[in-house]
Amino acid sequence: MPRAARRLLKCRREECVEARAGYLDQHRPLSPGRLTENDSAEQSRRSDTALPRISGIGPGSTRIIREVLDTGESPTVERAIDASDTRADIDRRRALRRHFLSRAEMQRVLSDPGFAGPTQQQYRGDVQMHSEWSDGAPSVQQIADACLARGYQYAAVSDHSHGLKIAGGMSMAEAAEQRLAIARVNARLGGQFRLLQGIEANIGLAGQLDLTDEEAATFEIVLAAPHSRLRKADDQTARMLAAIQHPSVRILAHPRGRITGSRPGVSDVLARRAFEAGYVIALDSDAHTIGQLAYAETALAHARLAAIPPDRLINCVALTVCRAIACADPLASLGSCAVLKDPGASALCRVRAANAAVRHASCSAHSSP
Repeated sequence: MPRAARRLLKCRREECVEARAGYLDQHRPLSPGRLTENDSAEQSRRSDTALPRISGIGPGSTRIIREVLDTGESPTVERAIDASDTRADIDRRRALRRHFLSRAEMQRVLSDPGFAGPTQQQYRGDVQMHSEWSDGAPSVQQIADACLARGYQYAAVSDHSHGLKIAGGMSMAEAAEQRLAIARVNARLGGQFRLLQGIEANIGLAGQLDLTDEEAATFEIVLAAPHSRLRKADDQTARMLAAIQHPSVRILAHPRGRITGSRPGVSDVLARRAFEAGYVIALDSDAHTIGQLAYAETALAHARLAAIPPDRLINCVALTVCRAIACADPLASLGSCAVLKDPGASALCRVRAANAAVRHASCSAHSSP
């Protein structure tokens, strides 16, 4: 589908979403008891406190809500499940949601000084997001403005590559046009902010990318991500390892393709294991709209739960170091293909010598929670 047609469809979809949100704002019941993000669960579970009026929430639902607020679970729901034939499937889905962070829990982790790991102030740039050039909504200028407003020093637009037609993957001709658009954005912003041109290459069933070596080399940073066969239970380690052996790949993006209730994601537990194994980790939003840039906050919360120091996160290093990580020269950059392929002492020494400012950047690969 031509890019202009894709943009029109996206605009119509956004108009529908905005219209629905406006309708809900106008017709949502307003009452003094309406809950906000700052309301206390303690206040809400008091028997003499009325829950806010919400369409479709009656006495039965209210009872379940109070049970969950009191104990973290609902005996009413558990009895209903036991009386059905769905217990096994529900337990399976619950296991997939393990380590899921609600927005309230994410905010608590980010604000609690008792957790180690990166703070929001240390987060310098998001390197996985999508624009109107593939299946995202915003323009590259809108992305740059929004990231600058969030206090970032840099970001990378990583639209889908041409092999992923279902996501409107960019042709190489479109990628060249986008490169010019990004250059205009950077010229306009001067030294305030830097927008990089990345690409999210699709990982095939055998681990091959949908880009040739020459095509991949034209982008400033290359992410590789699986988009198929994610519902299968077979071991796909060899597929992922084959992808990161590509000389241009620097980040393995959403390796488990999480969908809540259907597929597991990468948790703080796995992030900690990656850290202990010597990996440099990327915490990115994978945003497709401006509002979704906030998803990076959830990744930050997982990193704090895993106690990963900022100097092991690509998003917390200076722009010069980030670009060095993305550099194609294996002997002159951090996170280079030499490190990916050769985790031995000599490779680690070369990485440490490349930039002493990042003490722990001696990695054997990259991962993205």
